[in-house]
Amino acid sequence: METTTATVGGVVFALFGGALLLWCAAEVRLRHGVRRRGVPVVATVVAETDTHGGLDSAPLLTFSAPAAIGGPGGARRAELVLTRPRGHTPLRRPPHLAPGTSVRVSYDPRRPSRVVLASVESGRVMVTDLLWTALGVGSLAAGAALLAVAATG
Repeated sequence: METTTATVGGVVFALFGGALLLWCAAEVRLRHGVRRRGVPVVATVVAETDTHGGLDSAPLLTFSAPAAIGGPGGARRAELVLTRPRGHTPLRRPPHLAPGTSVRVSYDPRRPSRVVLASVESGRVMVTDLLWTALGVGSLAAGAALLAVAATG
């Protein structure tokens, strides 16, 4: 393999693998933090209203969250949140997330649109996280190997 090809390929693989590992770590940390410090609620899966939204495997969820203090006498108002959970990436939507069903979620009280499914509901998310991490590690290793070949060649 030519040195230029090995160098460019190594840099591309190393950058892709490194970025993927950073993204995986940030996403897992965010979901773990929201599950641990978030507010648990029961959300309802909503049917998609547009034709392209039905292609997304993450369900559209709605739930009620207290809004910022406002209104007469500093009373809290309820805010209706419509969002998709983080970390839900299967190819097909599981049957237990059909429109109209209730699911347990946790949300970040500072940003109610940041929602994660409860540990019981998430199921195979951990397996998916491990597969993305393995892809990142493999790409990073391939990039390092190509760069090592380019450096010695």
